[in-house]
Order: sequence, then structure tokens, then C-alpha cells
Amino acid sequence: MRITESVNVKISDAMRLGRLDGMAQAEMVRRGEVSAVELTEAAILRIEALDPGLQAVSWRAWDLARERARSPLPPGPLSGAPCLLKDSLHYPGMPARAGSASLPDTTTLQGFPYAARLDQAGLVPLGKTAMPEFGLLGVTEPQIGPVTRNPWDARRSPGGSSGGAGAAVASGMTPLAHGSDGAGSIRIPASCCGIVGLKPGRGATVRVRARHPIEDLLVADSLMARTVRDVAAGFALARPGREAAPDGPESKRLRIAVIEHTLSGAVPHRDCRQALSEAAELLAALGHHVEAAQLPVDGPAADRAERVLWMHLGADCVDAARARGQDPAAVLEPWTLALGRMADDLSPEDLERAHAQIATLPGQLSSFAERFDVWLTPTLASPPPMIGHMAPDGEPEQLMERMFGWLGYTPLQNLAGTPAVSLPLHWSPEGLPIGVMLAGPRGSEDGLLKLACGLEAARPWADRWPPLSLFGKEDA
Repeated sequence: MRITESVNVKISDAMRLGRLDGMAQAEMVRRGEVSAVELTEAAILRIEALDPGLQAVSWRAWDLARERARSPLPPGPLSGAPCLLKDSLHYPGMPARAGSASLPDTTTLQGFPYAARLDQAGLVPLGKTAMPEFGLLGVTEPQIGPVTRNPWDARRSPGGSSGGAGAAVASGMTPLAHGSDGAGSIRIPASCCGIVGLKPGRGATVRVRARHPIEDLLVADSLMARTVRDVAAGFALARPGREAAPDGPESKRLRIAVIEHTLSGAVPHRDCRQALSEAAELLAALGHHVEAAQLPVDGPAADRAERVLWMHLGADCVDAARARGQDPAAVLEPWTLALGRMADDLSPEDLERAHAQIATLPGQLSSFAERFDVWLTPTLASPPPMIGHMAPDGEPEQLMERMFGWLGYTPLQNLAGTPAVSLPLHWSPEGLPIGVMLAGPRGSEDGLLKLACGLEAARPWADRWPPLSLFGKEDA
């Protein structure tokens, strides 16, 4: 397909371009088949056509994107590809409200090294994606708006906190979207929306945000996408040493541990068990050694540690509002305020035990890696929830149990600083995506991506599009 030099891109061409991943779109730019300006206009058309039903985009930066697309872009495997950024990322020329009414919609003047790496890769950011207030919930229903919906079923949540990113990529608005993950916030929406989400290990990317004693330990950032190669390229551009992305599937026979129970010892929903079973069978068919196992960690202690740190993060948000001269009750959501109150009841020993988990878990998982190269779990304990099931004005204790019960697997990697990737290998009988998660020891990102590449080749998902997507809209 050759689009004319005019920037008046037809909606049918925009939708066909949206079927391509970021690498393919960038390759078209390199071959001269399309310009970065035309890719940008095509993405804008898709967002304007699709976002009214999904509410994934919280800030539109069309003029900024057009200006960047017209300027000379640095070369790279993703150069010219459009993308979206999470509302919490500081990126020059866009606000960073983190889904909160407590922060202004004034534009940010400068970013941190991660934002600079996006520019150096030649990406074209079109705006910001919706998220829950300060990323403190696993669904994307901020009271400031918008409430984001799942493109597979608009009654359900796309997850969070990178929920707008997940919905945007799954529907085809842009091939790539930035996400951040402090308890699963990349992997959760990847599972809910049927895309690929990598949480890099601690220290595997350049600095993304201002220094913070908890966020520096828990949070990792990466680009979410529909294909493994896009995710691998997005990870590679942010590595401190600029190592190249892994190329091709894993050729070695790996030892894979299959772990069914959540950190608290719960059994997942039958759809998640089925997804796990099918993924294990597929890995065995590919020649890997697959074995049921249990992680050598104190799961309930790890679960409690993440909750304690989450309460402290909520309290930090309350304290920051006061420091800005604001009344927290007037500008913060009930869930954020409730976390702050919960933190008031914590003892120093609670925080000490949480940090002890951060100190202990890496060694325990490193020892586990002497027996197993990779461990396989469901990404989440149940399918995507209905909108409102975890709304921020819910009863706090119930909300805490609902959220961390659902996130029964993902927080472990945040505490341990190890990588994990969620893959869309299963769909429920109701047509909902159910992710499975591959995890490994510190420094195993390349191995996980190679394994993911092999699974993608064996059971492709690229042709599966949700009902609320560019699918079927080519003739609009």
C-alpha cells in the first residue's frame, strides 16, 4: 500500500496501517512507502474513530506530534512509529497528572533519561493514556476521568494502572504505548487486553522518574505492544548499555516450573487454570522440560509486603498534597485517602518486614533458578473484572482484598526486582483474553523474550482483534 504524499490520509488506509506492528510501520518509513507524518495522521484518525467507545486517551497532543513527525527523526528500528505515553510519565510539552485532580494540566518542561531515549529512538508520541489516580489501583476508573473500557467487552475493565495504554494498543490506535509496573501495572492490562507486556528487572532501564525510596525498588517501565518483537525493541531502546534486542526464538531446551497457586495460596479461576495448562502443554510440545513446582518463597509474607508498601505510597500522595497547600480530602480519591489512613496504623516493624522481603526474595529466586530457567504462572487470578468492581470509592478493606487477591502473582517480581512478561495465549469461552506469565531470575529479559517469540510463532495471536478495534472499520 502506498499512501500519497498528502497528509489527508483516508480512514480506510489509516485502519489498514493500524494492523501493522511498530516495526513494520517503521520499516515502511525506511523504504519510503509512507512518511512519519502520514503514520502520525493515520494514528490520529484511528484514535478519533476508536477512542469515544474506549476512553483510553486522556490528553491529545496532535500539534506536538505533527511537529515532531515533520522534523528529521533519528534512525532506529521503531523510528517514525506513533506511540502513546502513560499520564504519569514526564515528557516535555505534555502534562503529567497521573490520573489525579491534585496535579495541574500544565505541560511538563523536561523529562528524565527514559523520555529522552524515546526521542532518540525516533518515536512519535501522540498524547497521554488514562490511568487510575497515581497508579494505585489495578483498574482504570479515575474520578477525574476518563473511565477506560476493555475493547474485548466494554462492560469490563482493561486493567491498570496502564489500562489506557493496554486498551489503545489492543484496539489498534497505536502500535506501542508506554506503561509502568509497580505491582503488575504493565502485565495486568496486557492480560486483560490480549497484548504483550514486559516488566523489566530492577536496573534494566535508564531512569524514568524522580528518585523515590519505594518506587525505585518496585517500579519498572517498558513499551507495551501486540507483538513480541515490538516489545523487545521497546525494551532495548531503554537499556542502560543500549544492548540490542534479542532476535528470534529460544533454541535451547529450558527447564520450566509450572506454578498454579497465588502468593497467598489461592487457586485461580478455572479460565486461568485452563490458560496455564494449555501454555504448559505448548511449552512441552516445543521441547522444553515442564514440571509442576512451588516457589521457595513465603508467599503470604510477600503479599503482605507489597500491601504495606502500597499503603506507604498512598500516604506519600496524601503528604504531597498537603505540601502543595491542598486539602487532601478535596483533591484526592477515596482509595488514595484510605491507603494513607491504613499507613497511619502501620508500625516501623511492618515496614522493616516489607524491606526484608525485598532483601530476601532475589536470593531465593536466584537459588530457584538453579533448578528452573523460567517459571510459568497465570498473569492474574481471574478474568477482567466488570467496570465498578474495583472503583476507587469502594469500601477500602474490600477493595484491598479484591485488588491484591486478583493480583495474586505479579507483585513478586516487583519486590524481587526480577523480570516477567505476560503473553496472550488463551481466550475464555466468553471471548476474553487470559494472559499467562513467564518469569525468570535477574537479568533474564532476553531469555524470556526469546521464549515468548517461540510461543508467538507456535500460537500466533496477531490476527485476533477485539470487537472494539480497527477491525471492521476499514470502510468507515
